Amino acid sequence: MDNEKTGRLIRELRTEKGLTQAQLAQLIHVSDKAVSKWERGLGCPDVSLLGTLSEVLEVNIDKLLEGELGENSEAVTMNKIKFYVCEKCGSVFTSLGGGELSCCGKKLMPLTMKDADEGHALKLEEVEDEWFVTCPHEMTKGHYISFIAFVSYDRVTLVKTYPEQDLAVRFPRNGAGYFCYFCTNDGFYKFKP
Repeated sequence: MDNEKTGRLIRELRTEKGLTQAQLAQLIHVSDKAVSKWERGLGCPDVSLLGTLSEVLEVNIDKLLEGELGENSEAVTMNKIKFYVCEKCGSVFTSLGGGELSCCGKKLMPLTMKDADEGHALKLEEVEDEWFVTCPHEMTKGHYISFIAFVSYDRVTLVKTYPEQDLAVRFPRNGAGYFCYFCTNDGFYKFKP
């Protein structure tokens, strides 16, 4: 950790929030002299303060320690969409940029998509202006499809599915795109209609 870089970042984020050193100090329960010392690069916040400081300044602790925020240089398009699933609680997240996500205290890694195989193929029926999607995949507590999504050029429609229920969902047919879905045992699949 570079104390000077971290100090500059603390000062930058504090002034963006319109806080004085004294106000920041009061929010994180330290003296204004401590904040001044950090901002001048003459010391760094104690590890016990990092969580509170990151909340108040609305910055990731890692970035606070690095002393710089960096920028997302990727063009944000639906072609770059990433899906994440928390192994512990099953929550589903999506991202269009290069951000970092965490859940249940762990950093999440984006799912790697593969083409659907026979055991994971979807069956699609056109019903009026919708897709009626089914799959013969087992839906037991230990092995099931946890979500299915349709990704088009401008939107994602995601349906969370649950064990011990048939996989049968409807999606609006709104242009070209693909389905993707996550099997709790076998991974993340893509199926193009």
